[in-house]
Amino acid sequence: MNDKMTNQTIAHIRKEDKKEQLLSEHLEETSEMAGYFAEKIGLKESGEILGIFHDLGKGSKEFQNYIRSATGLIAPDEDNYINALEQKGKIDHSTAGAQFLYRYYKDKGYGGLYAAQILSLCIASHHSGLIDCLSPDGRNTFIERIEKSEDKTYLSEVLADLSNDEKILLDKILAKGIENQIFSKMNNIKEKNDSKETLVFKYGLLIRFLFSCLIDADRLSTANFENPKDEQIRNMEYHPWDFLVQRMENKVNEFENIPKKRVVDKIRNQVSQACLNFAQKPKGIYQLTVPTGGGKTLASLRFALHHAKIHNMERIFYIIPYTSIIDQNADEVRKILEDRDENGKFLDQVVLEHHSNLTPETETYRQNLLSQNWDAPIVFTTQVQFFEALFGYGTRGARRMHQLANSVIIFDEVQTIPIRCVHMFNLSLRFLMHDCGATIVLCTATQPLLDKVEPNQRSLTIAPEQHIISDEKALAEKLKRVHTFDMRKAGG
Repeated sequence: MNDKMTNQTIAHIRKEDKKEQLLSEHLEETSEMAGYFAEKIGLKESGEILGIFHDLGKGSKEFQNYIRSATGLIAPDEDNYINALEQKGKIDHSTAGAQFLYRYYKDKGYGGLYAAQILSLCIASHHSGLIDCLSPDGRNTFIERIEKSEDKTYLSEVLADLSNDEKILLDKILAKGIENQIFSKMNNIKEKNDSKETLVFKYGLLIRFLFSCLIDADRLSTANFENPKDEQIRNMEYHPWDFLVQRMENKVNEFENIPKKRVVDKIRNQVSQACLNFAQKPKGIYQLTVPTGGGKTLASLRFALHHAKIHNMERIFYIIPYTSIIDQNADEVRKILEDRDENGKFLDQVVLEHHSNLTPETETYRQNLLSQNWDAPIVFTTQVQFFEALFGYGTRGARRMHQLANSVIIFDEVQTIPIRCVHMFNLSLRFLMHDCGATIVLCTATQPLLDKVEPNQRSLTIAPEQHIISDEKALAEKLKRVHTFDMRKAGG
């Protein structure tokens, strides 16, 4: 990097000690992390480009004067001083990178046009949340943003100030041919029965996935600079799946060696063994239909741990409809998998809870920090938070979406998915499974007919061999605890 960039161009200034984070450092850190996140779906270079260009506009004199004025590096009586309070949020530093990439890629065939639109949309939106590209009255607000006057985006000024080394860096990352990468990914998204509408819906999820990679990388680079101690918490090495699998199997052995087993214990062991057998199967979508009392929480955990180990997956998610049962289930898993300190308190190195019922008294600093981006081996969260990650407004929920890739996602009591959300739920599962390498487990006593949705372009494909329990009716009869008698009077 040249002297100007090294000595003058600042991305952030730490409040505590006025230490400066150079723009070059921030862009390269963000690029590396965004590339790592996007690599999970084969778009590493696309993530890298987003990271390198997302804050390009911070190189403008206007922004540099602003950040220096805001932190006291420029005194109020100096010529370049800017009233930071009045200008907060008004100096555009996110459009420059979007404009550059749009212009660079838009004429490089269909792949280039897709790349131009997707990458520039992610960058232009990285502070606000994904912007609406069309207004209700039909205006193309995306193009209006891309064609914004350069005296307000500072693109030409920033490009003119780049050194030769910086130009070489940008040229090197642009030379990776990501227009072909994105075009190939979009072609591969299409499934056999996709309609135009379902395909476009999944394109939207792809854009949001890349957006998620950028948001999380940007926030992590900034937060790690501002709070180095938090970086140490985030970078703690987790137990490998082998270790957690062994803890799970030790618990299973305890259950199996109970001297006088009840009938229900034998049934639970059978359910658990069925889940273990299915863990060998390829990534995909599976149904676990077990009545209440059948031990489906621990059985599904056994499947997930072994499946994650076999397929080298990253996380296990439990998506639960009610906060009232998350605590109970999470605590049950903690007792099996977590380490404890000398006082017997859980260290929270395996299980993370993320839901609205957590209070400052019950949620540790570590849990609060890691819930920002679901950074834990096993995450218990709600349907609401799952939908927020996929569809929520702004950046907070979107930041977490990329963590769902290459993960085992267990939906407990899946029949509680609101009917009005079924179509979008199904398409989301298909995207996560088909395009993000996730495995889905639909877990309940009463399976909703997600494979019978009309039109069938929005349904799931669930064959008999995807049912973990081979004879679901027989299991339901064995675990039947309630008998209903019709005591109504004739004509009553």
